[in-house]
Amino acid sequence: MISLDSSTTATALLVGVDFGAPHFDEELNELAQLSLTAGLSPVHRMTCHRKAPDAAMFVGSGKADEIKELALLHGASEVLFDQSLSPAQQRNLERHLGLPVNDRTMLILQIFAQRARSHEGKLQVELARLQYLSTRLVRRWSHLERQRGGIGNRGGPGETQIELDRRMIGESIKRTKERLIKVKRQRNTQRKQRQRNQVFNVSLVGYTNAGKSTLFNALVKARAYAADQLFATLDTTTRQLYLPHDGGGGSQLSVSDTVGFIRDLPHGLVDAFEATLQEATTADLLLHVVDASHPGYPEQIEQVMSVLNDIGAQDVPQWLIFNKIDALPPENQPQLMQDLYVYDGQAMPRVFLSARNGLNLDTLRQRLLQQAQSHADSLLTLQPVHVT
Repeated sequence: MISLDSSTTATALLVGVDFGAPHFDEELNELAQLSLTAGLSPVHRMTCHRKAPDAAMFVGSGKADEIKELALLHGASEVLFDQSLSPAQQRNLERHLGLPVNDRTMLILQIFAQRARSHEGKLQVELARLQYLSTRLVRRWSHLERQRGGIGNRGGPGETQIELDRRMIGESIKRTKERLIKVKRQRNTQRKQRQRNQVFNVSLVGYTNAGKSTLFNALVKARAYAADQLFATLDTTTRQLYLPHDGGGGSQLSVSDTVGFIRDLPHGLVDAFEATLQEATTADLLLHVVDASHPGYPEQIEQVMSVLNDIGAQDVPQWLIFNKIDALPPENQPQLMQDLYVYDGQAMPRVFLSARNGLNLDTLRQRLLQQAQSHADSLLTLQPVHVT
């Protein structure tokens, strides 16, 4: 298990295996950021190439021997893989290396467990963790092979410890799901109230650390936590934004800051965070925030689009917000501060800005005002006409 005790920082050897995927991180930069976020100190990075994963140890016995030598040389207290490992692969690697082995999925789960603050967020993390652990009961504990049961013991006759543990985890998953259903009903009630008030709903989505929370704070003058780290925000925050009209009056918008997405986001987390991510599926407009200064932003856009498709938000109108242009070199500065970005044959509005210093933020506010007015006008045309 990953250590999150700041007084004794654990050290980790990072391992990535290139199977020919277009988004392979050769430098393991994202895995290093994730490990630092979880309180780990990376001491060495290692990458290798394979045509397919080894069924027993993911990397093969020869490469496993190399990992063992490197871990010993650099004093690593555990090994982190940039891909997901099967329970058998994880167990075999731990036996071979003599060290704890964790994968990208477990690392993300640990970070979510550390960062969740709201009751809903904690429930969602707990559900994802239980679902992950339910497949790994045979990971380290030899006592799971012993029989339980008989007179005076819990469990049925001949019930093994692993069967008992699996049943207990199954019951915990069921209870957690039931509690999440209640939370989901409460959120739906709040959402229906906003719909009855005909408020224009905007949700911020995007890759983690793209600057969503910074933009959220800049728009609504909130104090949501924002930092230059992965998964700074886990719990959805909703605030009201009032945009004044030039001729008097104004429009009221509801703006929600959602959890950031990431490459290979564990499916258990996508399922568990359905209630939170539902803010995106029911929004009138998605502001897809992109880190324009990141060299791999096209792949990050692709990953966010994939998750939006998974949660059923692919048809919600979407604008691309290219953030952090203050971090771009002069030769890469945009010629136009707003244009169209073509993705999968579809042209989407794009706005360049810097949420940190407010550059071009007024353009976004003006466009949001126009969109909110257009939304209000369309609702008026749909109102029934009463003839007296």
